[in-house]
Amino acid sequence: MNSFKIIFISILFILLAKVSVADNHDAEQNIIERAKEINQKVKEKQANSQANIASEIGNEEPLPLNDPFVGDSSLTGGSSSILASDPEEAKNEMSLYKFKLAAVMKSENEDGYVSLINSSGNVITIGMFEELSPGVKLVALNNKEAVFEKNGVSLMIINFKNQVTERSK
Repeated sequence: MNSFKIIFISILFILLAKVSVADNHDAEQNIIERAKEINQKVKEKQANSQANIASEIGNEEPLPLNDPFVGDSSLTGGSSSILASDPEEAKNEMSLYKFKLAAVMKSENEDGYVSLINSSGNVITIGMFEELSPGVKLVALNNKEAVFEKNGVSLMIINFKNQVTERSK
């Protein structure tokens, strides 16, 4: 009977060892399958969020990343929009027609400043009664426009829509 118990216990240990090894293998396989399922769910959530973003954006084109103060020919309207009465005025780089009004600053004591931007993106700030170019000086300003006197004969008015009008005094 003793030998029967030893054989029976030996067989029992062998079977238990196989079962325990098989269980560990199944547990590892189960962990891998669960990881694949979780990975698949994460991918589905990412796809859904991308679809939501795409549906919100629609077929809109992305906006250009242009800085309006950098300047190009579209700021001043190019040379074709210069309607100066004097052809020399159109050729002059410091002509008021080559600038765009960027800011008007006025203080309580009637001093004021005007900032102008040229097509290259350079900013020029001019105070009251200072000259932009020889013969063209700032004489008045308000919230909508700046008035320059040209050679003491005519007035040039520039507004924020980049419209320059020239009037006789």
